[in-house]
Amino acid sequence: MYDNNYNTDQYRQHDVAALQNKVSSTMRQVYLKMTLALVVTALTSLWASSSYAYLSFLMGHTWLMWVLIAAEFGIVIGISAGINKLSNIAASGLFYLFAVINGLMLCTIFLAYSPAAITKTFFITAGTFGAMTIYGYTTSSDLSSIGKYLFFGLIGLIIASVVNIFMHSSTLDWIVSIVGVLIFIGLTAWDTQQVKTMAQTAPADAVSRLATLGALSLYLDFINLFLYLLRIFGNRD
Repeated sequence: MYDNNYNTDQYRQHDVAALQNKVSSTMRQVYLKMTLALVVTALTSLWASSSYAYLSFLMGHTWLMWVLIAAEFGIVIGISAGINKLSNIAASGLFYLFAVINGLMLCTIFLAYSPAAITKTFFITAGTFGAMTIYGYTTSSDLSSIGKYLFFGLIGLIIASVVNIFMHSSTLDWIVSIVGVLIFIGLTAWDTQQVKTMAQTAPADAVSRLATLGALSLYLDFINLFLYLLRIFGNRD
């Protein structure tokens, strides 16, 4: 009886260790892919902001921005809806294509903000994001209940942003920026825990695709958190 219990405990310990290794491996892939995507976006944005030809074309053809926005929405929907059908290479390729397109859109921040403000805000974002994703990964609290509130808050944020396009209210812009920071701080922790939870139950052959989906979610959290913080801390030229 003692031997059987001892063997059972060994099997359980082995299963727990294997699960922890699987989750850790998935999260490493998530952060690696997300970091590479941020590098791709930064390099693309730097190139675009220094290209007179591209900037002239972008400023003279406003439809291009709408095409880029539509392409981003299409890629996000394509990855999210077709993640189980896409190959690992296809999912990763679409993700990095998204990073390139986002870089082409974000190049305008170099025209609106000083390099010092962008650099300062990036480090603030990195520190905040790092703290919240660690919290989301390590906390024993179930964050799933706050997901719906964050989702509704995000919808309200989008509506308020659209309204302020016509109102041009500096007060509303400030409120939207503060609320946006709070929402994406919450989403960073929530998305991290969601990816961790999915990694625990995902089959081995789906880990790479899950890592791409998780990297996309955290990439979007980082970019949006950066943009809202930039509106608060950035000094316009």
